[in-house]
Amino acid sequence: MCLLVPAPWQNQGWVFSVEGAALQASCENEELMQQQESRSSSSTQPQEALVESLFAQMTLTEKVGQMAQVEKNSLTPQDVTDYLLGSVLSGGGGNPPSNDPASWARMVRQFQEAALRTRLAIPLLYGVDAVHGHNNLRGSTIFPHNIGLGAAGDPNLVTRIAQVTARELLATNVHWNFAPAVSVPQDIRWGRTYEGFSEDPALVARLGAAYVRGLHGSHSTTQRPVLASVKHFVGDGGTSWGSTQRYAWIPEIWQSNDATRWQLDQGDTRVDEPTLRSLHLSPYVAAIAAGARNIMVSYNSWNGVKLHRHRYLLTDLLKGELGFDGFLVSDWMALVQLDPDPLQALALALNAGLDMVMIPFDYRAFITQVTHAVETGLVPMARIDDAVRRILRVKWELGLFTQPFGDETLLSTVGSAAHRQVAREAVRKSLVLLKNEGGVLPLAPTVPHILVAGGAADDLGVQCGGWTIEWQGGRGSITTGTTLLAALRQEAPNGSLIDYQPEGQFAEGVHAPVALVVLGEAPYAEGEGDRADLSLSTDDIALVERVRGHCERLVVLLYSGRPLLIDPILPLCDALVAAWLPGTEGAGVVDLLFGAAPFTGTLPYTWPQGAEPNPLFPRGYGLT
Repeated sequence: MCLLVPAPWQNQGWVFSVEGAALQASCENEELMQQQESRSSSSTQPQEALVESLFAQMTLTEKVGQMAQVEKNSLTPQDVTDYLLGSVLSGGGGNPPSNDPASWARMVRQFQEAALRTRLAIPLLYGVDAVHGHNNLRGSTIFPHNIGLGAAGDPNLVTRIAQVTARELLATNVHWNFAPAVSVPQDIRWGRTYEGFSEDPALVARLGAAYVRGLHGSHSTTQRPVLASVKHFVGDGGTSWGSTQRYAWIPEIWQSNDATRWQLDQGDTRVDEPTLRSLHLSPYVAAIAAGARNIMVSYNSWNGVKLHRHRYLLTDLLKGELGFDGFLVSDWMALVQLDPDPLQALALALNAGLDMVMIPFDYRAFITQVTHAVETGLVPMARIDDAVRRILRVKWELGLFTQPFGDETLLSTVGSAAHRQVAREAVRKSLVLLKNEGGVLPLAPTVPHILVAGGAADDLGVQCGGWTIEWQGGRGSITTGTTLLAALRQEAPNGSLIDYQPEGQFAEGVHAPVALVVLGEAPYAEGEGDRADLSLSTDDIALVERVRGHCERLVVLLYSGRPLLIDPILPLCDALVAAWLPGTEGAGVVDLLFGAAPFTGTLPYTWPQGAEPNPLFPRGYGLT
């Protein structure tokens, strides 16, 4: 999904900002307790009977409310009660003012309590983008992004990562995670390449299914489920460069004419149907088989037709041929792209098969428009009924009617040592050794002096990448974790002298057996990261050249969300490591540098070679 700052303008009823507020709520009234006890005692009834019994009591207004998903800064808890809303989300950066676990749990609880005060007390689904851990929450465990997990290629590890993420989400009362992305990126210039496990659909299918099972608690008798949102359906990784549309009726969104941004993301996937199925659909087949109950629809088009209005793909193929009986949710404000008339756009999406709309701001206009569309026959009542049944069914399956809250006894586990150990293991398994002349790695435990250069070596934000605390991520100490430099100082054997100069400006005469240069892409997310040129910067190249003269052996580590063009520095270094975006546990990198664990990662993407047609390294390459 995409986070956009709420615009201070209103455009034909599409968007306007509503000031958020924290409103205290209580669910301790006697009537509510009786409702919960009644549902608990009836939980052995067949699920469909329970859904139908509740559905039969619903008015049109209550049904429409279940189809609405609203960003938390655009409403108060009381608005959830008043407008009978079915879902609230925190977008990237949609955090409480005090961004800590207890504040998160309190914020989400207030929205849930508000939902339980409605006439039918239908519980809320609260969603977040926890795409590499509960990454909006400061102090949570941040795992490597999916590109690193693709390099690790370990389904069991991915399942355990999802389980840890589920526990940290449940601690804050969140039951819905907008993950995993099962995109199959075919052009690494895409700013979402790091969200894809691999360019290989078979690997994406294996790891995506493993994540769904872990989040849902499959085969576990103790873990409560968190709903996975498999995304983005379908073909988001296959768009053509320069195909991202601009919209005259959207004055501020996606309107950049910068030739290096928003060129692939949300663009057009121009392939025939056999290619779409074999390359981009197969991970969804695997995810559905693993128990997926929600799928997020993609911004992209397929041969010129937006997915959010594509009835053949959403209804005929996904719900019909594949038998998917969960519910479909839109991406952030995606319907605005379908038509300048919001009513027509809404009708196109709902009639195509969309069930819930991530509005995300003007829920009042949404309720009015859907009601009008039904009353005028623009959207059949049967389509509304089908959408609401799907949403209610999934809420029952999650156990929300008997346990509407998470588990705040888990708050002490957020960012715990045990969780971080799983992340450290993931880092160790994700790094790929691309070059190792003379066996420079692992470093000898007796090395007396190590030079370290590159600002990324001591920058936790660069180490984590986008989708960390904020939508686009950020630089510096944005959360709690261990940078590579800090880990080196903690873990280097025999008290090795670590001499750090971010710019590599070591004094004349300083010379060491080993130097480590850490290069890193600045954090980015989505189309903001689309880049026409993946070359290293002149500053990065100059840094490597500068440090080369101060050492006998040079090791370069690269933090990046995709392969970059490394031809200029490859001859200068003795060892080169693709570290991807490893997250908060920099000690996992040091484990490999000093041989506490072996390099086992392999490339999930083909690594290009400048302007040459042949790759520098093929997919699957990795030294041990």
